[in-house]
Amino acid sequence: MSFGGSDMYRQQILDHYKNPRNYGEIEDPTFTHVGENPMCGDTLEMDVVLDDAEETIESVAFRGDGCAISQAAASMLSTELAGMPIEELQAMDRDDIIDMLGVDISPMRVKCAVLAEKVAQDGADIYFGEVDVDRTTTED
Repeated sequence: MSFGGSDMYRQQILDHYKNPRNYGEIEDPTFTHVGENPMCGDTLEMDVVLDDAEETIESVAFRGDGCAISQAAASMLSTELAGMPIEELQAMDRDDIIDMLGVDISPMRVKCAVLAEKVAQDGADIYFGEVDVDRTTTED
């Protein structure tokens, strides 16, 4: 694994990779969406439950396979999203994810880091009828 940053953040990433939070499925989610990073082989499927007013994320679960960065980012993001207004999710960008990870990410690994964010955002956009895609990809 090659990323810079303090040992504390590297340990946090390894912990989330080895012991992912919110890993699994949610029965009857508001929406489910899948995505992949073809360059690295990362795959991710995310379930999201919204509150009754569809304004706030109640819970998130994910499952997938991939490198430590992609899976740790999914785990870390899943803990951040619970209780978040949907507008905040839609306003997130790659800098938010890199800040959350707390380490320098090489340009080749940024797509690994942002996969979970893109899957959650696209899933919400599909649910609200703003886009129509079957699968999210980090390819531009």
